[in-house]
Amino acid sequence: MSQDMCRKRLGIKNLNVNMHSYLTGQLLRGPDEVSQITTRPQTKHGSISVMAELQDLVERLEKSVKRLELASLKIPGVMSPVSDAVNGDNGVQDLAPYVEAFDVVLAGPVADFMKHSKILGEDVEKHAEIFSSAFEAQRDFLAMACKRQHPLENEMNTLLKPISDRIQEVQNFREKNRGSKMFNHLSAVSESIAALGWVAVAPKPGPYVKEMYDAATFYTNRVLKEYKENDKRHVEWVKSFLSIWTELQAYIKEYHTTGLLWNKVGLAKSPPSCGPCPLPPPPPPPGPPPTLWPETSKDEASVARSQLFAQLNQGEGITKGLRHVPDDQKTHKNPSLRPRTAVINSPSKSHSSSPTSPMSSPQQPRMPVLELEGKKWKVEYQENNDNIVISEAELKHVVYVYKCSNSTLKIQGKVNSITIDSCKKLGLVFDNVVGIVEIINSRDVQVQVMGKVPTISINKTEGCHIYLSEESLGCEIISAKSSEMNILIPQDDDYKEYPVPEQFKTIWNGSKLFTEAAENVG
Repeated sequence: MSQDMCRKRLGIKNLNVNMHSYLTGQLLRGPDEVSQITTRPQTKHGSISVMAELQDLVERLEKSVKRLELASLKIPGVMSPVSDAVNGDNGVQDLAPYVEAFDVVLAGPVADFMKHSKILGEDVEKHAEIFSSAFEAQRDFLAMACKRQHPLENEMNTLLKPISDRIQEVQNFREKNRGSKMFNHLSAVSESIAALGWVAVAPKPGPYVKEMYDAATFYTNRVLKEYKENDKRHVEWVKSFLSIWTELQAYIKEYHTTGLLWNKVGLAKSPPSCGPCPLPPPPPPPGPPPTLWPETSKDEASVARSQLFAQLNQGEGITKGLRHVPDDQKTHKNPSLRPRTAVINSPSKSHSSSPTSPMSSPQQPRMPVLELEGKKWKVEYQENNDNIVISEAELKHVVYVYKCSNSTLKIQGKVNSITIDSCKKLGLVFDNVVGIVEIINSRDVQVQVMGKVPTISINKTEGCHIYLSEESLGCEIISAKSSEMNILIPQDDDYKEYPVPEQFKTIWNGSKLFTEAAENVG
């Protein structure tokens, strides 16, 4: 290898060594030499100030090194320290450039977020440690993906399990600490951690991460509102956290625009546990065609045919051999002799169910829909999706949610009306509605009002929880043919639950019927 190439490969390393030597020399200077750095008097407080300046200098140089390392990944012929370690003489297989670029994300925004989380401490620090472990799991996944081909779907679920487990830990931590004074911090992390699922999203993983970023800002805005004027540490924490997702979006746009890049010439898909089943043996040759006539001699066959033709040639005399049938043996004159009618299957039709039978062709799952059609937002057939967000809502828009299950929908802004139809285990969070929110033919629905809504209608629904805000306490709630309805009213930073009556007592007061809710006994 030429000396110029060696200098290029070792350029970043030499820079690190030179900076380390420089900083060491600065720290080892004597008091007289240190006095040249600052014009402040060499008091106790002055020494502390000098050390603070040096610490700031160290941090600035570290950030510069990270930027240079990232730039070196994009310049042909210049290798980063990570690449040098991989390309050494130890025989380790090369890592793809996108893995090294992800290492830069870990060393930059993620590390910066961890530093600010430690400053806040308590629940935020513990939560950040789990959050960081999720990024480490994704780094391992990327290192694996760069060396193998795209796996099968069932195997993909197994490979994603470490990441999904860390995501679940992050979300569970938030749920277990709802009483934390930093609950908004925990919620921002929990609501956006699902962005790490971008590795399984195609063809647009970048916009998916953007949706998770928007979900996080809902809670980070609350943090800023609470601490912007009295504690700048929380402001810095928000900046460091959101920078992770902006950097991740830029990373995906550069390396995985249409989906995770697998190695087309890498390791093949994992073989099945046993070899492929051998092909069945070829069918045996067909036997001889069936005989149309009994195996009799030619003479016997010719005699039988002669007798048959002789009988046919008798003409009218052929009926002389028939006997007379009396009336009591004729079926058209004696109904008792008629056989009972029975359904006879046609031999030409198979006894199997027809292709149109519901049993033979089960209903296929419908494709999920999230689109704006004119002035109507359509959210249909969404399943197991907790990150459905409508962020471009306008006052003229109406939202129609149909046959969604195990999902959560967030509507940001002010809309005209919202309708939930035939949904199961659906969560709805919205800001403001100027018209009505209708819940029809649904089960286990939870609705949270962040702003105002004048009317909520519940019809033919089993299980409905309505979380009202301070601004929406005056709304009217109309119910019919529904059960298990509860209204939750904000009270002391929490909610107090009030059940909606399901039983009513009606009496005749002499002039008209009078109905009131029946009191529960016991």
